[in-house]
Amino acid sequence: MQKHNPMKVFILSIITFSIYEIIWLARTRGEMVRLGADIPTTWLIVVPFVNIWYLWKWSAGVEHVTKGGSQGMVVFLVTWLLGPIGNAIVQDTFNTKVV
Repeated sequence: MQKHNPMKVFILSIITFSIYEIIWLARTRGEMVRLGADIPTTWLIVVPFVNIWYLWKWSAGVEHVTKGGSQGMVVFLVTWLLGPIGNAIVQDTFNTKVV
């Protein structure tokens, strides 16, 4: 996984009104799929209610690539409830737990 500055993820998500957040989700999804995670297309993020399911699958992918270092349920709750702050936390996890 490519390392990014967690503050960059947070600040760009705020400045772009979450457009960068969608780009970040798509990029990390692609990297996780290459590492063997089963995550559907990021286009589902724009469909109401389906986007929650997509985020659940994405969180399971985080658990897969960190080899259980991050619990999928915790990742889901952090990213869903905290938004850009949660994404920065997950990016920090990528930086430390994924080679």
